[in-house]
Parts: sequence; C-alpha cells; structure tokens
Amino acid sequence: MLGLVIALTILLLTVIIVQLSRVSQLSAKIRGEEEVYLQNNNRTAVWLVIFMILFLIFCVVSAYYYKDSMLGYGPHKAASEHGGSLDSIFNVTLIFTGIVFVITQIYLFWFSYKYREQKGRVGKFFAHSTQLEVIWTVIPLIVMTYLVVKGLFVWNTAMADVGPDEEVIEIEATGYQFAWDLRYPGPDGKLGTKNFRLIDLATNPLGQDWNDEKNIDDFLPTEIVLPVDQKVRVRITSKDVLHNFYLPHFRVKMDAVPGLPTYFVFTPTKTTEEYRQALKDYPEWNEPYDPEDPEGPTRWEAFDYELACAELCGKGHYSMRRVVKIVEQDEYEEWLSQQTSYYLSTIRGTEADPFKGRLLDAEIGQRKVDLLTDFESSISADDPSESTISLKHVFFETGSATLKDMSKYELDNLASIMTRYNTAAVELGGHTDNVGDPSSNQALSEARANSVKSYLMNKGISVDRLKAVGYGADQPVADNATEDGRQQNRRTELRIISK
Repeated sequence: MLGLVIALTILLLTVIIVQLSRVSQLSAKIRGEEEVYLQNNNRTAVWLVIFMILFLIFCVVSAYYYKDSMLGYGPHKAASEHGGSLDSIFNVTLIFTGIVFVITQIYLFWFSYKYREQKGRVGKFFAHSTQLEVIWTVIPLIVMTYLVVKGLFVWNTAMADVGPDEEVIEIEATGYQFAWDLRYPGPDGKLGTKNFRLIDLATNPLGQDWNDEKNIDDFLPTEIVLPVDQKVRVRITSKDVLHNFYLPHFRVKMDAVPGLPTYFVFTPTKTTEEYRQALKDYPEWNEPYDPEDPEGPTRWEAFDYELACAELCGKGHYSMRRVVKIVEQDEYEEWLSQQTSYYLSTIRGTEADPFKGRLLDAEIGQRKVDLLTDFESSISADDPSESTISLKHVFFETGSATLKDMSKYELDNLASIMTRYNTAAVELGGHTDNVGDPSSNQALSEARANSVKSYLMNKGISVDRLKAVGYGADQPVADNATEDGRQQNRRTELRIISK
C-alpha cells in the first residue's frame, strides 16, 4: 500500500512539473522569452538560497536529534581504553570538515544567487590570483598536517602490540562463511599451533596440531567472555574470504585475511552491566525490546556487546554476529572453570590422538587433585558408609594381579597423600565381576588387593597402616549382565578405617 502511495505521488509531481512547464512556455509567448528567462533565473536563485538554509538547518537538527544513536556520543562512549582517543580524532576531523562543509555550501548557493544573470551585468575575468592560491593551499596544508600528526599518535597507541613480558589474555577468532571459530588458551595461557592442512570440519575445524601440547588445554567457546580492565590480544584470521573482526563499542576493527594473520590489542573498561546501566538513562532505551511483547525486557535490559563482520562476505554475512560479554574478574574465572578442552572432549583416545595410550601431565595433575579431594572428604566424613573411595585409575592385566604401568600414577598419588595424612589407616579392597569360578574370583581379588598393598609399602607406607581384603564378586555396584556393569564391578577400593 505504501509503495502505491509513493508511486502515485511521483506521478502527480511529474504531471504538475509538465503542466508548469507548459504554463511557462505560454507565458514566454505572451510576455517575451527574455523577460520570462530572467524571471526564472531570479526565482531559481532565490529557491537555491532557501534550499541552502533549509538544508543546513536539517543537517544540524538531524545530527543533534540522532546524536545519542551514534558511536561516541550520548550513551555510546567508547568502552575500551584506546577508544576515547579514536573518538577524539574523529571529533577533531568532524569539526574541521564540518566548517569546510558549511562554508562551501554557503558559497556555492550564495554565489548562484549573487552572480545570477541580470540585464546590464558583465562578468569580470581574471586569470590568476596569488593571494587566493596561497589561502586555499596553506590553510588545508596546516589542517591536514595537524590531522595527520595527531592521527599518527592515535594510530601508534591503538595499534601497539604487547610487550614480551606484559600480562595479557590472548584469544583467537577465525572467520569463515558464515560464522566465527573462537579459541581460548587453557590454564597454560598459550594458544597451540595450527596448520591449515590438518583442518577437518568434523573433528579439527581449526587445524590444531595435536603434537603441540599447548593445544591440549585450548577450548572453543560459542561466545566471547572477557574480564574488565584486562588487556586482550586477539589473533584474527580467515579460512576462506575476506572478513572483518568488528567490535563497535570497543572501537576494534581489523580485517580477517586468508593466509595473513592480523591482530588487535584492546582493554575493555566497562562491563556489559555497566553499559546497560548507562543506556537505562535514555528514554528510547526504555522501550520494549520486542514491540509485540510490551511486558518483556526493555532495550537496555536486552543489550549485549557484539562481534560482527564488517565486510560484505556473502549473503549469509548477517549471521556472523556473536555475543560479547565483559564481566568482573571473579565471574570470568568462574566461566573459565566451566570450559572443557576441545582436545580432551573430542580428540583424546581417538585415532587422531598422538598421545593415545599414555597420560599427559595435565591429566596426572588433575587425577592427583581429584584423589586428594576424595580422600579429604572421606577422612572428614562422620558416616562410615562415606569413607570409601574408588581407585578409578588402578588397572591390572586381564585375569592377573599384575599392576599395569598406568596404575603407578594413581598409587604414587595415594602414597603421597598417605604420607601427608600419616596417622590414617586404610583397607584396600579387591572386587571382581561374577564371571568364572567364585573361589577363583575370591583369590584374584585378594591377590590384587595385596599387589596394591605391596606397591604402597615399597613407597614407604607402614604395613600396620594397610589392610588388604578380597571380596570377590560379593559386592557388585552394577549389573553383571552387561559388559559395562562387569567393568564397573572389577575395581579396587580404599576404605579409611582409622584417622
């Protein structure tokens, strides 16, 4: 309906213009073409001046009206440490170019009025004016020199890389049609190496080299979460076409170029919640976020920082938006603790795992933490039923009481803990599934419990603090009818019998 109204309006204006043209032609025949020509000239000159005045008023009023919607003004002041300097150079440039814009518009339209054709007026011709040439050469030279020098200082500040010993969080963003792959370092604080030849969309979307142990704890989140007031270095790259890593509220904008890694360093200075509170003071941000749900959240409540692609990279370009959250340090650390290494969750133990069959330092350390936590919980428990610990990483050769090499890490950790708690006495219980002869299972469970006891004694734990008991298949914890259940029943347990 709106399109029809616009079309009819344009048609009506065309008819009016044609009719006015015909009236003008008739007037020319009646009063003489020269007189009509001069009248049209005067009328056009006056309308040009009126247009100039209205145009300049419109520019000023519209800029003022929309200032709170533009970056750098109203609630949209920069949320990064370097952003203020970029806004400053933008404002300085706007002032100079604004002055030139207004002066040129006035001269353009005023000259059209002042020097319109009139009877008896003769144009003055001059070929050269040194004074004018000096004015329009020297003034732009001074202004441009100032802008360039000030811009270089701002550029060098905004684009400076981090020092070798500087504390910084380094993350990575890889663009592709039409999304971003984000990567964070794990506890080691280092991103592992990549090789595009290793890319596998199903299991290795970034081409991480699993032989590089720095990759082991890297994780791939779905959103960017960063702590406030902490310097961040973003590695930026692309898998396919040109993209652009754009964080408008932080004044961060850098191309993602295939085969040519780039970077940007910035320090966020406002949390998401602080930015929302700033928006709350503006009426337009207190309107419903969804006009069809007036009872839902307001615009300021639904606001989030965002990562966008500022390059027209294809028809799905819009879908590259990602949420960016800036939080306090403790909230950031809590978020980190909930993330899972991509290697450990997807690659570990598969054919793509170069460390298959051996433990990593991180796994050994984590097992020690887990066992210590279980031991401390058990030794402080008042209920005897809560004083039993399953030694999940103690393994034996099939049908034998011979410990596998992989068991030494768990038992070494246990020996260390018992040395620390040097008055605790424990019972080591061996358990089997129900496959085979019950008496054989009983003997096997006793032999396995004694193997664990002997290992701990060799590590310096006193024999009077260790008791080995075999329970055979009498105390199952799962259904022996399934392989998974039988595997759970084949276990070694530790029970604290005195503190």
